[in-house]
Amino acid sequence: MSEQRRGERLDQPRAPRGLHLPRIDADSFGRWAEGIARGMGTANFLVYMTLILAAWFLWNTLAPAHLRFDPYTFTFLTLVLSLQASYAAPLILLAQNRQADRDRVSLDEDRRRATMQKADTEYLAREIAALRIAMGDVATRDFLRSELTRLAEELDEAAERRRKLERRQHERGQQDRGQHDRGARRPTGGGPLDEPRDELDGDHAHDARHQSPT
Repeated sequence: MSEQRRGERLDQPRAPRGLHLPRIDADSFGRWAEGIARGMGTANFLVYMTLILAAWFLWNTLAPAHLRFDPYTFTFLTLVLSLQASYAAPLILLAQNRQADRDRVSLDEDRRRATMQKADTEYLAREIAALRIAMGDVATRDFLRSELTRLAEELDEAAERRRKLERRQHERGQQDRGQHDRGARRPTGGGPLDEPRDELDGDHAHDARHQSPT
C-alpha cells in the first residue's frame, strides 16, 4: 500500500515503462547516411552496379544449371534490389533532412548577419550625416587659406604704414637738425649783446687817457 502511494506521489518521478531501445547517436548515424547517399549519387556507384548486374545475369544464364543460384526470373536479384531501394530512400531522405537543417541554420546566420550589416550601415549613415552637419560649422581649408591671405595683406599694409611713418619722422628730424645748424652759424658782431662790450672798452680807454702823464 505504501509503495502504491509512493508511486502516486507527484513530487517523485515515475519509473519509465515499456521497451527500452538502444540509443543511437543521431549525428554519427546521419553522417554515415550522408556518406552512403553521396556514394550512391556518383558515377562510380552506377558503373559498379551495372557491372554487378551484368555479371549476375551472365552467371545465372550461361553458367551450368547446378551452379546457377538465381535462375531466370531472377527472384533473388529482385529481392536484393527491392531491399536496396527500400533502404536507399530513407537514407537519401535523412541526408536531405540534414542538408535542409544546415541550409536553415546557414540561412538564419545569413539573415542575422544581414540584419547586423543593415544596422551597421544605418549607424554609419547617421554618423556620416552628423559629420557633414558638423563640418558645416568647421573652418575648411579654403576658408583658412583666405583668412591667412587676408591677414598677411593686413600685416603688409601695417608694415608699409609703419615704414612711411618712420620715414616722415626721419625727414622731420633732419629738417629740425638743419634749422638748428643754420641758427648756430649766424654772425654775432652787430648784435645787441655786443654794445655793452664796446661801451666798456670805451670807458677803459677814457680812464687810461686821464691816468697817463702829460
